[in-house]
Amino acid sequence: MNNFKSIVISGFAVLVLASCGASKSASNTTLLYETAPVNVRKKAPISESDLKRWSHLDLVKDTIPGMSVDKAYAELLKNKKSKKVIVGIVDSGVDIEQEDLKSVIWTNKKEIPANGIDDDKNGYIDDIHGWNFLGDITKENIEYERIIANKSLVDEKTYNEAKALNDKKIATSINGKASLEEMLSNASKADIVLTKYLGKTGYSVEEVNAITSQDAEISKSKHMIQRVNSFGMTVSEFKTAVQKELEGYNSVINGDNLKTNYRKVVGDNPDDFADTKYGNNNVMGISLDKEQILHGTHVAGIVAQVRSNNIGGDGIADNVEILVVRAVPDGDEYDKDIALGIRYAVDNGAKVINGSFGKSFSPHKQWVYDAIKYAESKDVLIVHAAGNDAKDIDYENNFPNDSDDKKTEFADNLITVGALNYEYGNTIVARFSNIGKLNVDVFAPGVKIYASTPNNTYKFLQGTSMASPNVAGVAALIRSYYPKLSAKQVKHILMDSGIAITTDVIVGGKPIDVRPFANLSKSGKIVNAYNALLMAERMSK
Repeated sequence: MNNFKSIVISGFAVLVLASCGASKSASNTTLLYETAPVNVRKKAPISESDLKRWSHLDLVKDTIPGMSVDKAYAELLKNKKSKKVIVGIVDSGVDIEQEDLKSVIWTNKKEIPANGIDDDKNGYIDDIHGWNFLGDITKENIEYERIIANKSLVDEKTYNEAKALNDKKIATSINGKASLEEMLSNASKADIVLTKYLGKTGYSVEEVNAITSQDAEISKSKHMIQRVNSFGMTVSEFKTAVQKELEGYNSVINGDNLKTNYRKVVGDNPDDFADTKYGNNNVMGISLDKEQILHGTHVAGIVAQVRSNNIGGDGIADNVEILVVRAVPDGDEYDKDIALGIRYAVDNGAKVINGSFGKSFSPHKQWVYDAIKYAESKDVLIVHAAGNDAKDIDYENNFPNDSDDKKTEFADNLITVGALNYEYGNTIVARFSNIGKLNVDVFAPGVKIYASTPNNTYKFLQGTSMASPNVAGVAALIRSYYPKLSAKQVKHILMDSGIAITTDVIVGGKPIDVRPFANLSKSGKIVNAYNALLMAERMSK
């Protein structure tokens, strides 16, 4: 999964929270379609209630670059019949007991629960709600680490690239460690000073801000603690987060992950595609700490949280079931797990599969390519996150993809999604989002997305990991209300019907890097559910 799970929002890594032809122009566009307003800006800051559902809002009406989902339900889908659609979530696992998700979890009716028998003879015993290809694994190596540990997996060029990346990570970790240690020391000293000055521990943000002392040491300490508070943390929380990051840096510097084989817990050979009898039916994983499945639970919620039930947030699609494939650990996913996970979802009826994961190396990429083509042969759409490295994936690797040479696509059922910010204007592209005129297809909301998390909680998370299920949700809507349309047709509807942004925007969060939005993806558009359903209606006739 690499960095698809979370996005760094500060100076140190604090977890906040990860087509075969050119895009065609729609020939049947009418004035009913949404278009980008000219020189319109939101006059007031976005409210908390709007922020929690901004991806559902309307660009024209709300001046927020959402997907016009609410408008689509109100004006296009009211009293319209739909067909249940299964959406495969290939991810870290999903909390199938979550209050806003448990009613939409897929159940394998061909399997008798807990009898220890493969009733449907699909090779997976008691796979009631999906399959866990990770077994008891939570943490994993990054792919370049696995390559260095087993040079025979790849050619010399790829090995050298992996080695160079590892060397760079070590250098970065050494510098990062020094910076964090200094920051931690300064925060600890400041905490001692303010504790003495205020005469109490556990002081509040307001109490710190109210300090007016002109004493140099107290003033300096105040500014240091304000910096800590700006991360949304208390001093205690800050120290815990920094210690965790330091452990990560030390692990890289000492090469701990290069020495650890996490996969042995599963017991299979990850380099043998014929070795398929592994994993279990526990799609939430074995850990008592459900935080390990936070990412997948959030992704599932974006697609399918029950709408209008006054619990948590609202999902995009209103008649879907979530089929869970646990295949993405804390680290990089294995190609074998992804390939088998895609095939499993396809074989069990998924019509849309979401993949909010990715990595820079893929030793067995052909297994995944073949799985994508298998999904295409079964009319299944795969929606994939573009990645969070602020890089151009027309030139840099981001697996999986649908083009081995980054130019010619081998399948037309995979759509790659970049992330949008909630502010309409030149900062509309999320600062972390990857781009690519050829290899990113569309953009969708991906900053501060509110959705379900484990243990009946809800959080804002961000990343192309969140943009992808927003699009998967719209795809599921189309397939639900217009079931005769093919996966290929749905992909091109999503691209062709989107709202074109014709202005220049800031890329990578760097004000000096300004480019036409049209050059950042194949379509040059942002996904719009209202337009997509209008186009689906016309195409279905």
